[in-house]
Amino acid sequence: MRNFKTRIASATSAVAMLLTLPACAQTQQLPTPVESTRVAAETVEMEKSGPALWQLADEDTTIYLFGTVHALPKDVDWYKGDIAEALTSSEKLVTEIMMTPEIEASTQQIIMSKAVLPSGTTLRSLLDDEQKTIYETAMTKIGLPVGAFDRFEPWFASINLAMLPLLKEGYDPNAGVEKILEGKAGPDIARGELETVEFQMSVFDELPIESQVKFLVETAENVDNIKSMLDAMVAEWVEGDADALAILMNDSMTDPVIADRLLYARNSNWAEWIDNRMDTPGTIFIAVGAGHLAGDKSVQDMLETRGFTVTRVQ
Repeated sequence: MRNFKTRIASATSAVAMLLTLPACAQTQQLPTPVESTRVAAETVEMEKSGPALWQLADEDTTIYLFGTVHALPKDVDWYKGDIAEALTSSEKLVTEIMMTPEIEASTQQIIMSKAVLPSGTTLRSLLDDEQKTIYETAMTKIGLPVGAFDRFEPWFASINLAMLPLLKEGYDPNAGVEKILEGKAGPDIARGELETVEFQMSVFDELPIESQVKFLVETAENVDNIKSMLDAMVAEWVEGDADALAILMNDSMTDPVIADRLLYARNSNWAEWIDNRMDTPGTIFIAVGAGHLAGDKSVQDMLETRGFTVTRVQ
């Protein structure tokens, strides 16, 4: 279950970008999902202490590290205190990817090159009878035709299957942390990115097909629990409990390939980027998915192995 939670959290990064497209499944027209009877996401009770913020600094360079949630319920109050002060004091905001109009225009082509199955192969043809039944049942539960994602690889279907129930329950990428930070930063703060859209797509696309199918089936099996899982993660994030967040998101990952590709290799890459950036004077604010700043082999751990001291400031 924890392994599934980690993938749900990681998937929201790609989904936040995918949802800028005209439709989740290219030209497939999806029906309106059935009306929900669950409690609205905005009513989830959360602590007020605030999300965690870290800092590393030398005599002329300061870098803030802030863990994000890529999609949130509306009206979650988190932008205040040290977070707001850190951003306004920074000369540059760095996120995992930047979604400029030019990048958004090219994303459709990237998806077609990464997510579409070869001609003659369908998603459901990759599943055995039991897996197919689980998947089709989940699709029906959220009000989608069972063949809606037949053209696409399992990772792409998994991401959409994970995110669509959250959208129905009030989670919104436009209320996600990156969107809010972009708006608060305004035009005077420069922008930067740690990765590209194509790279993030490749992280999922290059997973072994067995891992992709396992991800899809686990997502389908837990489609009724997705909202409660992310509610719990968001509650820990808002409270600033990085240890509890790590337990929910990163611990007990049973698939070493997924663990390395989605988390640890990227954490190492980002630590190297930060190490190099510390040679340039100035103050920057780095915002990445909260799972990358929690638990063993976090970005902070990787930086400490490089000789840096990372201090929590909120």
